[in-house]
Amino acid sequence: MKGYLRADGRKGIRNIVVVVYLVECAHHVARAVVSRANSDAVQLIGFPGCFPNEYSLTMMERLCTHPNIGGVVLVSLGCEGFNRERLSKTIADSGRPVRTLVIQESGGTRRTIESGLEAVEATQREIAATPMVDMGVAELVVGTICGGSDGTSGISANPAVGRSFDTLVEQGAACIFEETGELIGCEQVMADRAATPELGQEILAAVEKAENYYRVMGYGSFAPGNAEGGLTTQEEKSLGAYAKSGASKIHGLIKPGDVVTQGGLYLLDVVPDGEPRFGFPNIVDNAEIVELIASGSHLVLFTTGRGSVVGSAISPVIKVCANPETYQKLADDMDVNAGKIIDGEGTVNSVGEEIFELVCKVADGEKTKSEELGHQEFVLTYKQFEPTGPACLPVSR
Repeated sequence: MKGYLRADGRKGIRNIVVVVYLVECAHHVARAVVSRANSDAVQLIGFPGCFPNEYSLTMMERLCTHPNIGGVVLVSLGCEGFNRERLSKTIADSGRPVRTLVIQESGGTRRTIESGLEAVEATQREIAATPMVDMGVAELVVGTICGGSDGTSGISANPAVGRSFDTLVEQGAACIFEETGELIGCEQVMADRAATPELGQEILAAVEKAENYYRVMGYGSFAPGNAEGGLTTQEEKSLGAYAKSGASKIHGLIKPGDVVTQGGLYLLDVVPDGEPRFGFPNIVDNAEIVELIASGSHLVLFTTGRGSVVGSAISPVIKVCANPETYQKLADDMDVNAGKIIDGEGTVNSVGEEIFELVCKVADGEKTKSEELGHQEFVLTYKQFEPTGPACLPVSR
């Protein structure tokens, strides 16, 4: 496969220009720029809040310097609390072209949209010369998430993704599974798979933190749709979610924005640190996808039993459907029919191999269903995280 070589030595599987709104007041202008640019290589991301938040700034820095991104256009109202100067410097220091538009200084909506289109076109011209070089499986970072789970998820799509993860890890890739809040009850099993005893203790603490967070908020990750789909308990859902991780040793525990730099299996802790105060940790699946991308995921495997039609900005999303009936209803949105396992037409191993092969094809430029349909969902909210300790960091294998 081929990848786009970035100044920091990482390689991307896409060459995107992102238009970034830095406050909700600039959202419409940024969206209009992307709409009028009319290119799937120009995508919209942003942060709606106004007061400063270190998490959102760090996340945006990681996202705007993601290897799939070639250049950036920032759209600011002008008076928001977001530190646009630091973000712009971080992007420029990464070797990417970055242009900043300030609506209050650019003449308002119409003029800023026109300036934005000019900025996008100039950025596209610059990144067109990005060299494409050979890229191996060992250079990939692949994330996984489950959404709209039902009674079939834990016996078809999730274990098949786990098998594909095992293959990817064996070939040197980095794989990230989430989230601690959906793995309550599986903490000891995960701790036993940790590369070191110290990491095992950190995993136990992370799940305990998630359990406390949900208890204080009065709501867990078990949704009405899960029950309608045949799941009966949080533990049953957790076991299904856990199956996505495969059987490899867990190499490290990371938090959103911790960029994975070496191969292995990683657990992403998405539950905020400190006293619970931000509401439900991830209000929609796309918030978790964004966090996987911020940690370096070139692409994301999304398993679903009830069905989901979302994709994402920046990184392609491969949807793996667990339920054969759902696949028939939503075939245009699904990339892999893991329901074949339920129907006896495939096995966990064969579907896992199919997923692995599709990962390689998408990494080499083949479009996913969500890309073909134009899905570019993106959600970023307020959170708070403390730095990871040494026990969470990867060790030499």
